[in-house]
This record gives sequence, structure tokens and C-alpha cells, in this order.
Amino acid sequence: MKPAYGNLRQPGFTLIELLVALFIFLVITGAAFTLLGSSQKHYQTESQVLTSFQEARLGLDQIVRDVNDAGFPPPTFSDGIAAHANRYASSPFAWSSGYPNTPCLLGPYGGGTCSNIPGAFDIIIETNPNPDLSSRVQWIRYKLQGTTLMRGVVNKTPGDDPVSDTSAAGILVPFVENVVNQASAPQIAQYQAAYPGMFPGGVPVPIFTYICDTPTTPQFPAPSCANAITDNSPANIRDVTVTLIVAAPLPDATSGHLRLVMLNGRGRRVNPKQ
Repeated sequence: MKPAYGNLRQPGFTLIELLVALFIFLVITGAAFTLLGSSQKHYQTESQVLTSFQEARLGLDQIVRDVNDAGFPPPTFSDGIAAHANRYASSPFAWSSGYPNTPCLLGPYGGGTCSNIPGAFDIIIETNPNPDLSSRVQWIRYKLQGTTLMRGVVNKTPGDDPVSDTSAAGILVPFVENVVNQASAPQIAQYQAAYPGMFPGGVPVPIFTYICDTPTTPQFPAPSCANAITDNSPANIRDVTVTLIVAAPLPDATSGHLRLVMLNGRGRRVNPKQ
């Protein structure tokens, strides 16, 4: 027998149904790729923020360690031979000009008659970080240039100007990036909009502030060096408070706000008194 063929039509999709299905597929695919792109951007931003802040924390720890070692070995280690003056620290912190014979007085947050070193954004630490029989005392300088905190290390040369020696080509190298302590007034206003507690008074925040010993008129607790009129010299600096305000390279991926963090540390000179 031959099969009977009827006029039944095979079921299928109409053109309109296919177009609707394609449109839904494109919408879902687009949403998925948008979400994926947003997630990748957020991950990259958070990764850069974390890296930036970790580097700043490591930098702060290094500064504190250098301050703790400042002034070692003290002048009491001197054997009286002038040629050996590079084996001990004449002062825990160096300055210009006239160092170390001409004393200088610190002003508010540093500076004063010390040619701004020690200062709010510039400091030279004198120490032997790796003491052994053959090593020499070094000048370790931290200086804010723009938004980069620079660090330089050079062997102490008796009779030289520590500021000039640490300013030589190639000595200062980038140490911590995106440091905004010395931001301009418009920048500070922008930062305060997102972080009202930062930049009190709308002015730059010193990286270095100082507490001095007061051998002339002992005081407890020790005052800010700016208030110790007689004894506010680099030789009497006991504590250095370090404040770093670091901005993330990119704004927050979701809100678009700036990302800032304030890191604080305190170095205390532990070597014998100068």
C-alpha cells in the first residue's frame, strides 16, 4: 500500500518568533557582558588601590625604622681622630647650612633657621643602619616632590653639606607614589568633599612633625619642637610623627569618588643621647 499524504503542515517558528528570540538573546548577552566588564573594572581598581596602599604602608614602616636608628652611633663613640668622623653621627638629623658646627632652631613643623630641613616635607636622618667595623654612617633623606616621596641614601662625608650631597643627581629616587599631603587649595577642597575629616583647616598636612627633648628646662611630656624655644634643635629631636595621605591612582569604579587613606606612624630615636 502506498502511504497517504495529507495536507498537514510541519510545525516550526515564524519569522516574528525568531526575531523576538534573537532580540531576547541579545539583551541577555549584552547585560552579561556589561556586568562582566563592570566587574573587571572594579577588580582592577580595587587591585590598584590595595597595591598603592600596601606600598605606602611599607614606606611608612621604613621611615619609622630609619628614625628609630637616627643618631647611631652617637658622638660618644668618637676616638678623637678627625678622619674617623664618618664612623659616628654628629647629630641624629642633618641640616644646612653650617652643619654640624652652626646650630639651628626648628620652626613650626620644622624649618626655622635650619633651611627647612628638618621640615614638614623634607628630612635628613643621620645613622649607620648596618653597623659593622667597615661600614660608614649615612645620610638618609626623604623629600616630597610633587606627589612623590623621594628617598636617597649617601655615605656621610665629614665637612660636606648633607643637603647638597643628598641632592646630587641619581641620589633621590621615587619611594612612595601619590602622596597628596601638600595638595593645592582646589585639590584639598575636592578631597574634603569626599573625606571631611582630612586636611583640617583646608591646609596641607605635614609629613613630619617633631617632639623635642628639653635639657635646659626639663618638661614632661616633652613638647612640640616648635614650642621648645631654647632646645628646639635637630640634636634634641626625640620623636618624629609621620603622616602620609595617599590617593589611589583611580577613583572608585562604582561611585566615581576619590579614594584616599591616611597612614600614621611614630619613630622614636632610641640611641644614646647626643
